[in-house]
Amino acid sequence: MASYYYLISSLPMLRADCPMPFSYDTFLNMCQAAVSSSNYELLKNLSVNSTEGPLIKEWSEFYGKLSREMTYQRKLKHGIPCEQPAEHDDEIVRIVNSALSANNPLEAEEMLLSLEFAKLDSLIGMHYFDEYMLFGYALKLQLLQRQTVFELEKGKEEFKRLFDGIQAKILSI
Repeated sequence: MASYYYLISSLPMLRADCPMPFSYDTFLNMCQAAVSSSNYELLKNLSVNSTEGPLIKEWSEFYGKLSREMTYQRKLKHGIPCEQPAEHDDEIVRIVNSALSANNPLEAEEMLLSLEFAKLDSLIGMHYFDEYMLFGYALKLQLLQRQTVFELEKGKEEFKRLFDGIQAKILSI
């Protein structure tokens, strides 16, 4: 197993409630000289839905449970009949329920992001300077990257545009 003392110690800490310190491409550039070509390829193609790589199998199991629970609760909320997921994780059920009941979508995303970060922290565990830490960091960076697409003012403008369009259609009837 490779050790990445210099690389990992040079990376800033990632937190769910803070913005990305740099882009994923910058992270890949930092990794290119320090990791094996096979791990670099895995990192280059990494997404939250990946199934290959150190730590990724465990993450994939968790993320699958989270996705299935979100699908289940969304369908229930909309009155669509569906089968309850076979796996039951009380914490996932509680957080997803809270997120779906949140006042706004950004608040819901923040709840889910906190859960995902906590899970990655538990998966990384006592791995400080190895591939588990590196791949966990990469996943956290990917999760934070998703947060950058949420912009409050643009969201409000889009909502107003859609709502105005619906109102215009209703009034024309």
